[in-house]
Amino acid sequence: MYRFACNAACDCAALRIVTLGISALLLLPATVFAQPAARFPSKAIRVVVPYPAGGPTDTTARSISPRMIEALGQQMIVDNRAGASTVIGTEIVARAPPDGHTLLLTTSTVSLNPSVFKKLPYDVERDLIPVTQVIASPFALLAHPSLPVRTASDLLALIRSKPGQIMYPSSGVGSANHLAVVLLSRLAKIEPVHVPYKGTAQGIADLVAGQVQFSLNNPLTSLPLARAGKLRLLATTGSKRLPLLSELPTVSETVPGYESGNWHALFAPGGTPKEIATRLQHEVARALAAPEVRNKLLEGGVDPVGSTPDEFAAYFRAELAKWAQTVKTAKIQIE
Repeated sequence: MYRFACNAACDCAALRIVTLGISALLLLPATVFAQPAARFPSKAIRVVVPYPAGGPTDTTARSISPRMIEALGQQMIVDNRAGASTVIGTEIVARAPPDGHTLLLTTSTVSLNPSVFKKLPYDVERDLIPVTQVIASPFALLAHPSLPVRTASDLLALIRSKPGQIMYPSSGVGSANHLAVVLLSRLAKIEPVHVPYKGTAQGIADLVAGQVQFSLNNPLTSLPLARAGKLRLLATTGSKRLPLLSELPTVSETVPGYESGNWHALFAPGGTPKEIATRLQHEVARALAAPEVRNKLLEGGVDPVGSTPDEFAAYFRAELAKWAQTVKTAKIQIE
């Protein structure tokens, strides 16, 4: 049998070896530690869309994916995981490995849910990191033609003169177009009546029928109805005029500081290296700049954005704060 014996001198020598090893690691170039980012992507990228196939968010994902596949050299698989007001799909990405191979392409609902729902199975600020805002998609402010209004200012004046009498539909309590009117009501000091529906289509049908009097809805789907004289377009709700409808003023030209819409954006799991987020943003911006992609989006009534991770992170924080205040004021909460 052999015995291993070590004295104080041996201990000191071992300590020196460990110390030298740590020092050597600290002197290694940063690129060594950035290897996972440098190798990205190493496999197909899964883009979770928390909406059904064929919808606007799905269309956005499929509009940019061909250019990104070409640039990244890997397939992009659009995975539609609809349900629970986007919570199901969002949780999948929040729990995914932070390596950039599972992403979330979602809407402004991600900034509403933390205030609307009493409890969520994830923390959007901890479990997701903003990559880029892909598009800005403002609402159109619509009125039934029977109303004696031609502008946003006319409509707001009418609602003020008839508190609790002028009704508007939404696609559900806590939905984007519901909270957009709640915010407008607070800033413009109006008191319309909310009529929630299970989706957008029935609300618009009732607006055309005159059962409700005004609405916020997608500009593109509203345009044929306006051209047919069934609805009246008054304004859009973005921070600037929509290129597709440049003759229409924004609501903010009447109510300073008002902005709402249903933007689409890309998120990655929390802890994803910034280098990966930056690479993804760069490729999204390049895809959005391609003429065939940009023109298709503009014709669809949306504005391409492609903001940097830092720019979008700041915007997302502001959106979270804005809607938290709006929800609190309206006392809205879903169990």
